[in-house]
Amino acid sequence: MGFGQVGRQIYRLALTDDRFDTVAIADIGQPDILHHLLTKSMGGDADVTLTGNHLVASGGTATQRTRLMSTERPGEIPWDLLDVDVVIDATGRYRSRAALTPHLDNGARRVVTSSLPEGELDRVVLYGVNQASALPADRIVSAGSASTTAMALALRVVTAAEPIAHATMTSVHAYTRDQSLYDHAGPDYRRSRAAAGNIIPNTTPAPHWVEQALPAVKGKVSGFALNVPVAVGSLLDVTLAFEDAGMAADEINALFTTAAEAEPELIAVTRDPIVSSDVRGFSQSILVDLQGTLRAGEKLMKLLAWHEILGHSRRILDVAAHYAGLDAARTAGAG
Repeated sequence: MGFGQVGRQIYRLALTDDRFDTVAIADIGQPDILHHLLTKSMGGDADVTLTGNHLVASGGTATQRTRLMSTERPGEIPWDLLDVDVVIDATGRYRSRAALTPHLDNGARRVVTSSLPEGELDRVVLYGVNQASALPADRIVSAGSASTTAMALALRVVTAAEPIAHATMTSVHAYTRDQSLYDHAGPDYRRSRAAAGNIIPNTTPAPHWVEQALPAVKGKVSGFALNVPVAVGSLLDVTLAFEDAGMAADEINALFTTAAEAEPELIAVTRDPIVSSDVRGFSQSILVDLQGTLRAGEKLMKLLAWHEILGHSRRILDVAAHYAGLDAARTAGAG
């Protein structure tokens, strides 16, 4: 549900992944406009055609037909008629248990939201960090956010080698679709200002959920966000305070280089002098900028790490696939 930037990326990724069959897309947009955005934006998909109310695409080992449904709320969608295993709610609008439960009431076996939750759900899974905590009984799940997963992965790598006293993140984030391009009365004073013309300080719930996913940093993470006037590419500016003398910059860089070799689908490093637009199409959750690692005093270290929404879209599918594996294992065990 939701065929914005994240929804379109999830659809494209699922086309080339034989684990998934995208049977339906729910969005308030007109089918022809949704198809136009799919084929024109972010590289496009020339091999996806619109036939009636279906997207028809050759993906994986077979042609996929995906029904487009014009709906606005989770309670309007008959998931039971479509025999849906998992709904990915990519609207960014429905983030509480009460708002997401109608997906289950209408026949979905599980719902995964692409956003951080409002209140408690069954689980928040930051793939690459805490997926081992997932249980087959989880039915309403959040896959976190791009910056939350990036921060959690960075801290997972560092704290496995050296304990920290505190970590502060500044998420320098591309503007989002809920921001106005012009000054417009919004939910608060700063977010009422034009996204494309301002650096806008913003709060972020990421530190709370990083601490939930990574017990080693419980009570040790803080942060805020800056929404900046770029459309693609976001950056984490992380300051680490070590409990002891800490590590040298080359030691930190070696940690991330080794981690990238071990988990190339999640972590990458670069020594190139890149900028935000160079991150377009980057599918890992974190790209550590090795030139940005800086010792800042006796116990302080600065890190720079890039991320892009495509990486988050991949992790959402990873979460869905992880739960499918748990369900299959439980069924096999019961048999």
